[in-house]
Amino acid sequence: MQPDGMFLYGVVNASPDSLNTDSIATTADQAFARATQLLAEGANGIDLGGQGSTDIAEVVPWTAEWDRLKDIVPALAALGVPVSVDTWRPEVARLALQHGVTVINAADGMQSDGMWQVAADFDVPIIVPFLSGPNPRAMEMVRRDPVETIIEFFDARLRDADRYGLRQRCVLDPGTGFAPSNWPWEERYLYQKQVYSNLDAMRVFGLPLYIALPWKETAQHDELLEIVIRNRPEYGRVHYPAKVRSFERRLLS
Repeated sequence: MQPDGMFLYGVVNASPDSLNTDSIATTADQAFARATQLLAEGANGIDLGGQGSTDIAEVVPWTAEWDRLKDIVPALAALGVPVSVDTWRPEVARLALQHGVTVINAADGMQSDGMWQVAADFDVPIIVPFLSGPNPRAMEMVRRDPVETIIEFFDARLRDADRYGLRQRCVLDPGTGFAPSNWPWEERYLYQKQVYSNLDAMRVFGLPLYIALPWKETAQHDELLEIVIRNRPEYGRVHYPAKVRSFERRLLS
């Protein structure tokens, strides 16, 4: 963890159908400007995606996903900070790493050998999110205790990582940035509150934690953000870093 709080990855979305319109940057110049602003506001690195995982996002071929990213990746790599690629496609991850990305943010939950092979070939950190199913766009409802379910998922993924010698490269994400499309917010809020209040249970593996931080402007989202910050994960994915740094100063001083 940073001395003053989480290591924050600011979000740049090259997909035009992101839920957060402030994060959308579809050209290299737009992405560079967005990234520069995020870093000035307190981010430490950049998380770049070219294919949305929500149910409203159009699914494009991997070649089209890479077309969205190919000019942006070198522009962001030139900033000299860690840059992660948010993708579930091994082909895109490989090309992004070849062109300057330094971290895999695995939107498939590292549930394919193809992604593990890319990670092994480049020996980079891997953000491993919990997914309740193989497809991030078709998540299933978690019917059991969510903390136990997430820990069991991590245990299985880390056994996969062991086959490639990559356990210590993994960063664990409880996957709260993904959700079934028909999940009422009140239920999702209670689920996230339970997960965030029990982050310490996920430290059983001795690996750092990464959270897709709440960004909407509601009292419940702010409550969730406070819970996350008080539990001190090492990494966060952030749309508005200045707000998160403000919360950290208030809660961790």
